Amino acid sequence: MELMVLLNALVTRLLFVLHSLIGVWRVTAVKKEPKYWLLALLNLLLCLETGLTLKFKQGRGYKWFSPAIFLYLICTVPSLWLLEIHHGTQYCGNEPGAVQVNVSNQDFNQSRDSSHGSEGTDHHIIQTAKVFVNQLSTICETVWTLALHQTFLLLLVVGRWLLPIGVEITRDQLSQLLLMFVGTAADILEFASETLDIKDVRNNYVLINAILAVWTWSMLQFPLDLAVQHIGCKPTASTRRIPSLLLCRYSAELWNIGVSLFIQDGPFFIVRSILMGHFRIFNQMLVFFTAKNILVVTLQLYRLAVITLDFRATILQKSRKGEVSCCPCEPYEASSHATTDQDNKMREFVAFPPEGESQALSEDQ
Repeated sequence: MELMVLLNALVTRLLFVLHSLIGVWRVTAVKKEPKYWLLALLNLLLCLETGLTLKFKQGRGYKWFSPAIFLYLICTVPSLWLLEIHHGTQYCGNEPGAVQVNVSNQDFNQSRDSSHGSEGTDHHIIQTAKVFVNQLSTICETVWTLALHQTFLLLLVVGRWLLPIGVEITRDQLSQLLLMFVGTAADILEFASETLDIKDVRNNYVLINAILAVWTWSMLQFPLDLAVQHIGCKPTASTRRIPSLLLCRYSAELWNIGVSLFIQDGPFFIVRSILMGHFRIFNQMLVFFTAKNILVVTLQLYRLAVITLDFRATILQKSRKGEVSCCPCEPYEASSHATTDQDNKMREFVAFPPEGESQALSEDQ
């Protein structure tokens, strides 16, 4: 096992655990009930996954799916849910961060002066740490929650970058995936922060849960790597069917379209439309991002139509030549393998050529 692979695998999962524990600490501090520390037990799943990955995969990743990212979601999302629900009607004062920094610096100086010459450096470090933790506890809870949201999404992207890649994904594909995740994370953060900051939404418990449910649903795309990987297909009878051929050729593109329509932009548009149409909630940013979701959904449907027409034209051209291509890089001869029923289905999909063309083809044969 390579040392760097082992180091990256362990450090990344350690960051996941630490961030999850910070979220549990904030929930326990807000609720003032020690029983919420039980949420930290979810990190045992991540520790178990680490051991299994190191043993069976030598620290490297899996194809199409990242268990570490998925378990990180399981460990962190419940804490963010509890924080958002608890602070549904609480707001910060003006510029709390600057006030806290000033007080913190004064306390640090007092702690340092009182510890010199009597209790030594070790006691000074302990006192400084205590003062720092106490000052962190006094920061406004909405600031804490937003910071946890932001660092959560940043760690998802950075963690996916640091995690060792498997043999099935190249570094070029990983870079494409990370760039997609950066844009996705920004959209998700904007959706959660912009909608939950609306006062009428904060006063409606059902709306908060609905928005958090859509937010959680949108996070499920991060453990998957299908956006940059084509599904490998072999030239068999099952892969010669029209849907299989389409999936083999455009699997990554179809996945991206499906994510946009059913996991991200589609659900975001529905939630924002309900806020404006049913609850009569309007503001400039809400209208703007609703229009943006409509534009993205329309462009994705247009992209789907272009892919379908391109695939139809390719099948028509191949059928005239007596060939069928399973994947872009795997030509497949239909004359020796295709059955009559499959050829008929293909012709039904692409429509029959005119009589002049069909007669010309028969004369050529």
